[in-house]
Amino acid sequence: MSNPAIDPEGLDWTRVSPRHVTVVVLSTLLSTLFWLAALGWPAVLAVTGVWPGAPLGLLVLPPAAVLAAGLLSVLLAPRRVRAIGYAERGEDLLVRRGLLYQRVTVIPYGRMQYVDVSVSPLQRSFGLATVKLHTAAVGSHAEIPGVAHAEASRLRERLTARGEALLAGL
Repeated sequence: MSNPAIDPEGLDWTRVSPRHVTVVVLSTLLSTLFWLAALGWPAVLAVTGVWPGAPLGLLVLPPAAVLAAGLLSVLLAPRRVRAIGYAERGEDLLVRRGLLYQRVTVIPYGRMQYVDVSVSPLQRSFGLATVKLHTAAVGSHAEIPGVAHAEASRLRERLTARGEALLAGL
């Protein structure tokens, strides 16, 4: 069911690359492994006998919570990625994201200061990039993760040109 506050009539949303799901899943797994190691070592000490008499039931709770959160995040990754999109209109760019808390950010081309394209090592291996849009307002920026390299380059050039054209008209 479409929400008119989030999906205005007549907008054609461009979705990010489906390969972004793999990037999100891999980064979630790496993060989960890190936090399991960071929070699980006391339980390992208790199980191996290095820390005798330790409350094993309490020591297992933090790693179990990290494992549950990581599993939930991996399961929701495809839906979270499908919720990310952007739409170019005549005067502005709309960026949407979110499942439970849906959010649409509208960035007028004339207010854009610069467009930043960044690529992490994991994104690079999948041919993806993140396009970040910055405005003069503090805290007013948007990012579009999981964009193919060619599309990121096209977006950077197109958004920069539109922003310069609208700024020249002021």
